[in-house]
Amino acid sequence: MKTIINTTKAPAPIGPYNQATLVGNTLYTSGQIALHPETMELVLDDIQTETKQVMENMKAVLEAADMTFENVVKTSIFISDMNNFSKINEVYGTYFNPDTAPARETVEVANLPKFVNVEISMIAVK
Repeated sequence: MKTIINTTKAPAPIGPYNQATLVGNTLYTSGQIALHPETMELVLDDIQTETKQVMENMKAVLEAADMTFENVVKTSIFISDMNNFSKINEVYGTYFNPDTAPARETVEVANLPKFVNVEISMIAVK
């Protein structure tokens, strides 16, 4: 049995998908980009600000499923330029305890939705 997770505190989906799906105790999130949930405008001031918006969107999705970043077991980060890796990592790292941080991959891609610089998805378990 799956439960669809959606919250107005994260951007509304811009396609035929939901923000997350809960199956048993496992949450599978869709990728989040730096859309501000109230205005649906992109937050692209700089890569750190963009990454912070992505993580705040993800935080809202986790909270809608009664979870936190402590529940995250796997993260996928897609970036358009590997030269931004350290700046993205700085912001990303503030959301996790280094001792219990999830497994992760970071992949450079040619393009992302709306031509943003970073997209992040997560798997979390209660």
